[in-house]
Amino acid sequence: MAAFKLAIIGFRHGHIFDILRRAQSHPDLTLTATCEEDAETRARLSQEGKVTITHTSAVQLLEETDCDIVAVGDYYSRRGTILAEALRHGKHVIGDKPICVTRGELDEIARLAQAGKRSVGCMLDLRDSPVYIGLRQAVRAGRIGEVTAVGFTGQHPLALGTRPAWYFEEGKQGGTLNDIAVHAVDAIPWITGEPLARIEAARTWNAGLPQFPHFHNGAQMMLSLRNGAGVLGDVSYFAPDQMSCPLPTYWRMTIWGTAGVLEADLASPSIVRYAKGFAAPETIPLPPARPGGYLEDFLREIRGEQVDPNGLTTANVLSVARHSLMIQEAADKGLTGVTLPS
Repeated sequence: MAAFKLAIIGFRHGHIFDILRRAQSHPDLTLTATCEEDAETRARLSQEGKVTITHTSAVQLLEETDCDIVAVGDYYSRRGTILAEALRHGKHVIGDKPICVTRGELDEIARLAQAGKRSVGCMLDLRDSPVYIGLRQAVRAGRIGEVTAVGFTGQHPLALGTRPAWYFEEGKQGGTLNDIAVHAVDAIPWITGEPLARIEAARTWNAGLPQFPHFHNGAQMMLSLRNGAGVLGDVSYFAPDQMSCPLPTYWRMTIWGTAGVLEADLASPSIVRYAKGFAAPETIPLPPARPGGYLEDFLREIRGEQVDPNGLTTANVLSVARHSLMIQEAADKGLTGVTLPS
């Protein structure tokens, strides 16, 4: 197996530490350089002792570091620029979600990846959880017949005061639908086998945050799948802060079909199936999780190995990003009935 040298740029969102932790224990990865451009974040990282920062400039790191892969975890509106620049330097790239905040950035990332034959990964890890793997297996096995509707809730706590301050600086977050709904945009077609086909409607709004009037903590959408099934979702920052246990609304997925219904949330110990013709619900045990599956798929693609048919590829990452950006754009511009590219 080939060994890869990894550099990480940007630690201003905690998700990037999942890649750091996996890289530190992965037999196929060597961490060669790290960069954090924000002085306050560098000071905090030094105090916490989580990571040693080797560079204070992303450009400098890219120009002088021998690496194969660049991982990016900076604030959202900075990510697209860094990913594109890393691709120009001939690196494979992987980012926390969202990988960028405009379609222009995404077009450039896609163009550079194709031209340089480089892979683009993303931390779309819902598909690595036992609950979502189990939902996929049950739907694909026909246990509820043909899918007719999907409902999901992915509300997060806003955690004002502990969430990074850049979230609330205008122009840095890029929209709550693109921020959070990207997980569902990836997971729903992967579970159902039906691609997203249309944005019927989408909305974001400011609910009770007059101090940040530009920040929209409310976010909902109505979509449709290729087979005509409807999708309703809410990914608002409305969950209560500081709960000691996960809410049952955290990544709850309800999937209706012609022969029954499946329901579970991310913390569920099992999946519940309500089947046509049965008086009582059935409990479906969860399959094993696939920890770090998003990273393993990325590395397989770089090696030129066959990615599992259930796995995550560059094509998936770019398509999911495009659909998420279009959903955000529909909310921003009040667009309805928007056809999504296949």
